[in-house]
Amino acid sequence: MPALLALLICWPIAEVLVAIQVAHAIGVLATIVLVLAGWPLGIWALRSQGAAAWRRLGEAIAQRRAPAREVADGALVLIGGILLMIPGFITDVLALALLAPPSRALMRPLLGRGLLGRLVLRATRRGRTGSAYDVDSTAVDIKPPQLRP
Repeated sequence: MPALLALLICWPIAEVLVAIQVAHAIGVLATIVLVLAGWPLGIWALRSQGAAAWRRLGEAIAQRRAPAREVADGALVLIGGILLMIPGFITDVLALALLAPPSRALMRPLLGRGLLGRLVLRATRRGRTGSAYDVDSTAVDIKPPQLRP
């Protein structure tokens, strides 16, 4: 949790510092235009790349094969599109890396390992600390209560 807090504090500071450097290099107006251009580009990327990922998912299901790759691509495209809509140059670079198919292929195994690790961790925790719970209320006492004389 402290790492997430540090990221949330340092990320905007880094974005501002990068924007200042870009403004010194290309000018303030061009920097503002580039920052504002991310929003429509993000929407376009979500529509076009998302539609392509959705189509590949449908094809995988129609071919009766596990759509793991297609689901991972769809998730990475979604994250990339959202990052592109967030103002800032660092997020734009990350977004473009997630939207480009060659770099998505590099990120796919990392995403799979992270999700698989979390699922295994949750499943093993649930099995150890979870109590028996009768969801359908179908439990029946095996031994009838004994009456005391």
